[in-house]
This record gives sequence, C-alpha cells and structure tokens, in this order.
Amino acid sequence: MAAQSELQLGSLARTVPQSRWKHVMHGLKRDKFLYLLIAPGLLFFLIFKYVPMWGVVIAFQDYSPYMGVMNSNWVGFEHFARFFSNQDFFLLFRNTMAISLLSLLFFFPLPIILSLLLNELRNEIYKKWIQSIVYMPHFLSWVIIAGITFLLLSQSSGIVNKMLVSLGFAKYDFLTNENNFWALLTVQNIWKEAGWGTIIFLAAIAGVDPQQYEAAKMDGANRLQQAWHVTLPAIRSVIVVLFILKLGHIMDVGFEQVFLMMNGAVSNVADVFETYVYRLGIQQGQFSFSTAVGLFKSLVGLILVIVANKLSKRFGEEGVY
Repeated sequence: MAAQSELQLGSLARTVPQSRWKHVMHGLKRDKFLYLLIAPGLLFFLIFKYVPMWGVVIAFQDYSPYMGVMNSNWVGFEHFARFFSNQDFFLLFRNTMAISLLSLLFFFPLPIILSLLLNELRNEIYKKWIQSIVYMPHFLSWVIIAGITFLLLSQSSGIVNKMLVSLGFAKYDFLTNENNFWALLTVQNIWKEAGWGTIIFLAAIAGVDPQQYEAAKMDGANRLQQAWHVTLPAIRSVIVVLFILKLGHIMDVGFEQVFLMMNGAVSNVADVFETYVYRLGIQQGQFSFSTAVGLFKSLVGLILVIVANKLSKRFGEEGVY
C-alpha cells in the first residue's frame, strides 16, 4: 500500500507541472497579439536596463578596458571607501539633495494643482488649447532651454537686464550668482515639465465617478470644496505612487540641465554626483570609481522607495508593490 501511494504521489507530481505548462502555453497562444504588443517594451528594458546591470561588478574591481571584466583585479570596497572619505562627498551630497528637495517641494505639487485647474475648465476647445500650450516645453531639449535662459537672464545682453536698465534699475547677476542657481534650476524644471506631468493626474481624474460630484453638489459643496473633498481623495493613490517613484530618483537631478547651466562662478553649488561621475568616468577614465558612485546613488534610491512603500502601506495606501 505504501509503495502504491508513493507511485500515485509521483505521478501526480509529474502531472501538475505538465498541466501548469499546458495552461501557460494555452494562455500564450490565446493572448499572442497582446504579448506581441508588449514585446518592444520588454526588449527595451531587457537590453538597456537589465543586461547592463552586469556592469556594476566593475565597482568592486580595478577595471581595465584592456583586461576586461573577467580578468580585472578585484579590490572589494576600496572605491567606496575612497569616495566616502573624499572631501568632495559632502559638497556633492549637499548640492544633489538641495536641488532634489527643492524639486520635490515646489515641482511635484504643481502638476496636481494644474490638473485640478484644467479639470475645472468646461469649454473643451479652450481646455485643449491650454493643455497643448503647457505640454509644449516638454518637447524642447535642455540645450534650447539653456539658450533661452541665457538670452533672457544674461547680465551683458539679457532681455530682463535690458528692461531693468531701461526702467532705471541696476543690472542683476542671475546666471553667475551662487544664491540663484538652485532656484533657477527649479524654475526651469517647473516650466518644462509641469504641464507634461498633468497627463497622469488628468487620466486619474477622468476616472472619478460623476455621481460623487452630484452628491457633493446636493450637499452644497462649491467647486473648490468638490476638488478638495472629492477629486483629491479619488486620485490620492496615484499621487502616493508617483511620490514614491519620485523618491527613487531623488539622487538624479538631471546631468544635462546642470551641465549646461554650470559655470565656474557657481561650481561650488552646481557640482552634483552626475557631473562628478562625468568628470572622473568619461574625462579621466576612472570607470570603476565612477561606477561605484553611480551604484551608491541607485542604492539610496532603492532604500527610499522600500521605506516609503512600507510607510504608505502602513497608512492604508496600496503603494508601488
């Protein structure tokens, strides 16, 4: 009897994986066009996101392009120790966090506010025109935006300074004043991306049940009260998820923008981890050291996402995962 039961269990164990495999194959065959639709996105993440992860091993090596990844000498955490003991570390950390926190404080809420305002527009033609106008800066490169900023704020030939002089005021140093640099980057980010950031929030607002607004009207709520008590609670989960994802990129301030706006007069407040990696990794060829810096940034973002996700679940939100 024992031998017979063992044979039955063995055959059952072989049957279950086979049935699961058949079920998977049936699902693939049934939804083949959907899988073909997502195939380009999967290939993109596989080729450009997951495969390059293998390269982080050089952060623990004295990497040489001539010897390759497999033959380079292992040095452990030597590059990390060098990075944390470097006198530039605290300067870079301060600048990066200051720019990121300003963006988080002033930039992140603006797409939400702009979405609420656009949602209140009842004239569809006027609404579409406004949306197109606020979306437009997103498609401009940072090179163009840096050029526009220079034309407007240059001390020698900027339009704003010419207007100040014509009004009897002295010229103001916008671009080479350390006190202005962080605010200037924040304003550029707001102008370029605030409109584009409304897309997700407007999509979330479109899914709000209209009956909730009708009930709020019957209770005597005005438009502002409806936005506060109906719209915002309805899109709260979307706001939380995007906030958590934003925390994951808190160490990424945008190399191109900072690099184009940086000059010798503001380097003390403009130098961030990304420009530091560019100087050491690209210009000086210190590939292992610059990879260690990049890995540190990624780990900080990962820890913040995990902590924020757990806190959001503790307060009753769904979180990212």
